[in-house]
Amino acid sequence: RNESEAIKDIVENVEKLLDKTILFIATNPVGVESRVNDIIQLLDRDIQKSHDVLLLGMWGMGGVGKTTIAKAIYNKFGSKFEGRSFLANIREVWEENAGQAKLQEQLLSDICKEMTTKVPSVEYGKMTLKDRLCHKRVLIILDDVNTLEQLNALCGSHKWFGSGSRIIITTRDMNLLRGNRVDQLYPMKGMNESESIELFSWHAFKQASPTKDFAEISRNVVEYSGGLPLALEVLGSYLFDREVTEWKSVIDKLKRIPNDQVHKKLKISYDSLSDDTVKEIFLDIACFFIGMDRNDVMLILNGCGLFAEIGLSILVERCLVIVDYNNILRMHHLLRDMGREIVREKSPEELEERCRLWFPEDVLHILSEQTGTKAIKGLTLKLPRANAKCFSSEAFKKMTKLRLLQLAGVKLDGDFKYLSRNLRWLSWNGFPLRYIPANFYREKLVSIELVNSNVKLVWKKAQN
Repeated sequence: RNESEAIKDIVENVEKLLDKTILFIATNPVGVESRVNDIIQLLDRDIQKSHDVLLLGMWGMGGVGKTTIAKAIYNKFGSKFEGRSFLANIREVWEENAGQAKLQEQLLSDICKEMTTKVPSVEYGKMTLKDRLCHKRVLIILDDVNTLEQLNALCGSHKWFGSGSRIIITTRDMNLLRGNRVDQLYPMKGMNESESIELFSWHAFKQASPTKDFAEISRNVVEYSGGLPLALEVLGSYLFDREVTEWKSVIDKLKRIPNDQVHKKLKISYDSLSDDTVKEIFLDIACFFIGMDRNDVMLILNGCGLFAEIGLSILVERCLVIVDYNNILRMHHLLRDMGREIVREKSPEELEERCRLWFPEDVLHILSEQTGTKAIKGLTLKLPRANAKCFSSEAFKKMTKLRLLQLAGVKLDGDFKYLSRNLRWLSWNGFPLRYIPANFYREKLVSIELVNSNVKLVWKKAQN
């Protein structure tokens, strides 16, 4: 080797020694290594010798650990590249004053080690990035991307980067990764039971498993968290060094009101929905339609004028709703609770001013006291047959905008004309009458379900 090559090697080694950019992951990184190894297989086993430029998308709901895993990959393999950059919280930074230029400048600074480069416009930044990075083998993490505009400004195409580069994008929105925008996709899954118990225990007990007296109640909290690392960490830290009675009180409260820190993190996905009809669909599913057939729900939602096909597609892309293999709508119950809390927090004191009612005690109060208002769009009350209750039909008189009604173990006494003329869905398990009264307005109904009913004749006479 000649002298210049030796000097080059020395310079590279010194640069590596000086580059001590290690990102904090977690004090107890449970489940991280196995997920990192899964992603490395997608990136190529020999990450140092592969010559292709490869983009990988990590997709999953908020709080599932996308950023944590991306940090671990950055720490473990960043030194194998000529340059590396971790752009954190892109969604938030992008909205800041001059945030777009700031992100492009950080990318240039991290990789080219130049502090003086200023980006006067996004278009200028694109040209500069392409020019400076096209011959460099780089590792770039784009964390929490939520618009195509961000992707186009920070990694316009494979041609921007040198041979062997790896670009990892974390997002809650599958739509950003469609159309060959990435070469590999890694859907983030929640933790299994053993991982969940261990992560929760490190935060709640400062050890890898629960103490004996708290073993059973810990499992209740872990079950509630549904494998979501964010919830396991937040609730574990909150419950640390508290008495069993306090734990029970927290669990009871969570049944009505979700943890604020978890709620705010998950609500970001809801707030990012720019279309009010999609938000309405999400809230309807969270309150009434979980566990129902997708086609049946779309019929009802389209009857409400909510453009169900595209709306439901967006919710699936954003990890807010799941359609399982049997075409059944599912939702992580922390997302369900987030949706229901959005409804509750708009009127925490006055039940009758909430747009949707699902909690039995709340609905019993509204129907018994006849305090319903036009604010109510949907209502469900399912009681065991043995505890069936009878209410006056006048309890529905002021619910003029009610479009979704689900009842079980309920009887109505009085005139059916008081039921909303805007009703689109009526599900009444155990409907007590032999026929549906003629003065029940049904012109806008698109779905009527009368399981276990006494109906012998649907309509006794035609409605004018």
